[in-house]
This record gives sequence, structure tokens and C-alpha cells, in this order.
Amino acid sequence: MKLNKLLFLFLFLLSANFAVAQNSSELKRKKEAIQREIELLQRNLTKTAKNKKLTQSQINALNTKISLMQEKISVINSEIKHLDNQIHENTNTVINLKGQLSQLKKEYAGMIRFAQRNQNAYDKMMFVFAASDFNQAYKRIKYLQQFGQYRKKQAGYIQGTQKDLNYKIVVLDKNLKQKSSLLHEQETEKDKLGKNKNEQAQVLNKISKQEKQYKQDIVARKKQQAQIDRNIRAAIAREIAIAKKKAEEEARAAERARLAAIAAAERARAAAVAKAKAENKPVPVAAAAPVAKAKAATANSSNNYLTATPEAARLSAAFESNRGSLPWPVAAGTTTESFGKHKEGQASYDNAGITIQTAEGAAVRAVFNGKVTKVGNALGRYYVLIKHGQFFTVYQNLKSVSVGQGDDVSTKQSIGSVASSGDIPELQFQIYRGTVAQNPAGWLSAK
Repeated sequence: MKLNKLLFLFLFLLSANFAVAQNSSELKRKKEAIQREIELLQRNLTKTAKNKKLTQSQINALNTKISLMQEKISVINSEIKHLDNQIHENTNTVINLKGQLSQLKKEYAGMIRFAQRNQNAYDKMMFVFAASDFNQAYKRIKYLQQFGQYRKKQAGYIQGTQKDLNYKIVVLDKNLKQKSSLLHEQETEKDKLGKNKNEQAQVLNKISKQEKQYKQDIVARKKQQAQIDRNIRAAIAREIAIAKKKAEEEARAAERARLAAIAAAERARAAAVAKAKAENKPVPVAAAAPVAKAKAATANSSNNYLTATPEAARLSAAFESNRGSLPWPVAAGTTTESFGKHKEGQASYDNAGITIQTAEGAAVRAVFNGKVTKVGNALGRYYVLIKHGQFFTVYQNLKSVSVGQGDDVSTKQSIGSVASSGDIPELQFQIYRGTVAQNPAGWLSAK
């Protein structure tokens, strides 16, 4: 019975330790990922620190960095809470193991006293010969054998429990040291956050002094972005028009074939009727069958011209099935401006995608298999439009491109390198279903 209890306790501790290690490693990975993003933004901000003229990219980078620092502190709080739970559980386990060890030692001491009282062979023989019959004598012999074996097992249990207790005490001590380290890290991060908030306040003060120039820069930038977005939508509309024209031509060809089949069937039916009348025979019922077959061959039509072909339909379905798991268009980056409506002072504007700050000269990658339908140039920067069935992905603000119109691309294939906006390297990434912009955040994989 005690063996089963010890085995259960061992398995419980093993599974609990595995779950704890898994949760701890997940929090640690998340914290490290956040720190990498903070460091990337800081490098970009350091490069622009001497610029007297503020840009929206700099402000977005600073605001995003502060948000990430707050998120990192939140993760550290989760780690501390998680450790507190571990410390509580391990403290209870140590108390339980000490209690079990005390009970096992107490029982073992009783066994030793019994063994000492019956240690000589004469006493054992007397214990056996005092049996009332042979069966009882046999049982007493077996009892003496089992008693010796149980005493050895009990000693093993004591050693095992002592080992578990020592291990848990070491783990508990490690937990306490980790908590102390995390509390120190938390204080350090809070101090950094305070300094960055002071920097943010200085930037806001600087903006208020340069408000007129800053607003003009935003308006100019958004006009340029709106023009690029119109060009992209026009390019997508042309792709839809081409697909529509092709589908309509195929439909007309199918309709001509259908009408020709009906005409041929009518001629065959008329000939069969004429022949039957000439021979003074009843008109065969089968003479009307070709007409019915021809009418059944009506061409299929589709409202979605972009998925009219089986290949396009498969590609579109594959793209959609990867919602939430598409790779990022850059290997390392941070979203500094989200999808949708934004407001700067009295002015508001729409972001048809997301803005990603990344490392200088970072390679830009296709997020899925597809075909390049346009490589455009706007104000000395390139953009690439890739078709994935009824879906399109757009990569804007490229310094250089390594693909051309009509090229087939594969997932994660490099298509160019990112350019800098106000000395900060950033990519504007968009996803469209037809001409309708989608929020890329819901399509890209979590970091």
C-alpha cells in the first residue's frame, strides 16, 4: 500500500515538474522575444537620435517600445506569480515528505526492535515449533522470510523519500533565488520604463513646438501612401478584369459549343422523324434524347473570376487555410502601426495594412506561394504585388527588388530588401481579398 502511495507521489511530482518547466520556458521565450523587439526598436531610435526633425516613424517606434516594455513587465509579473505557486507547492511537498519520512523511520524503528528481540536462531526455531500444526509452522517460516524482505524494502523507502526530500529542498531554494532575481529584473525594467516615459514626454513637448511642420509631414506622407494604395487597388482591379474577360470568353465559347450541340441534336432528331415518316413507322422516342443531353451541357459560370481555374481555386483555398500561420514578411520585426483607422491631432487616416519596423537592409520575403503581378515604383521606392488565387499580398517601401512581373515565388522566398523611412527601416505590408483590405495581424503567425 505504501509502495503505491510513493509511486503515485513520484508520478505526480514528475508530471507537475514537467508542467511547471513547460510554463516557465514559455514565459521565458516570450520575454526574450519581447526583449529582441525592444532592442531592434532601440537600435533604430539610436540611429535617429541626432535628428532635429521628428518623424512619425520615430514616434511610432518610441510608443511601441514603451508598450513592449510594459508587456515585458507584465510577463515578469506572470513569472513571479508562477514561481510563487511553485514555491507554495514545493513547500507543501517538503512538509509532506518530512511527515512521511518521520512515519517511515518510526515504523522501521519498531521493526528493528522486534528483530533484535528475535535475532537468535533459537528464538526463531521456538517461534516456528510453537505452531499448533504443520500449516501454521509453514506460515510462520514464510512470515519470518517476508519480514526480512519487508524490512529491506522499508529501508529502501526511507532512502528514496530522503532523496526526494533533499531534491525538493534544492528546488525550493532555487525557486527562491529565481524569485529574487526576477524581482530585481522587475525593478530594473520599471526604472527603464520610467526613463522612456520621460523621453516620450520630451518628444511630445518637442512635437508641440514643431506641430505645424509635423502635421505637414504626416499629411504629405499619407497623401503619398494613399496614392500608392490607389495604384495597388487599380492593379488588383485590372487582374480581376483580366480574369473576368477570360472567364467570359470561356463562357461564350462554352455557350457556342452548347448551341452547336443543340443544333446538331435538333438536326439528328429532325432526320430521324423524317426517316420514320418516309418509312411509315412511328417516331422513335430516342430521337428526342440528344436534345435533352445537349441542354444538360450548359456551361458553368462563376461570380469569382479570380478562382475560375482549378489551379487558382486550390491556391486560394491553401492561402485561406493558412490564416493565422503565414510567416512574417521579414525575419525579425515589430508592428509599429496597426491596421485600420488612426488619428493624428485633428487629422485621421486609414492604414490598409500594418507597418513593420525591422533591421536595416532586411530581406523582404513572400508569405506564400504565388505569382508576381506588379512591381511598381513610387518616389524612388518599390512595391511588389503578389497574387495567391483571390488573395493578394503587397510589400511596400522596398529599396531593391529581386523579382519581376510574371515570376512565380515560393513561401519565404526573398523578393527584395527594405528601405528606410526617415532613417528607420520599415515595411508596409498588406493583404487583400479581391479589392477588400484584410487585417494582416489575423493572418500572420504569432511570434
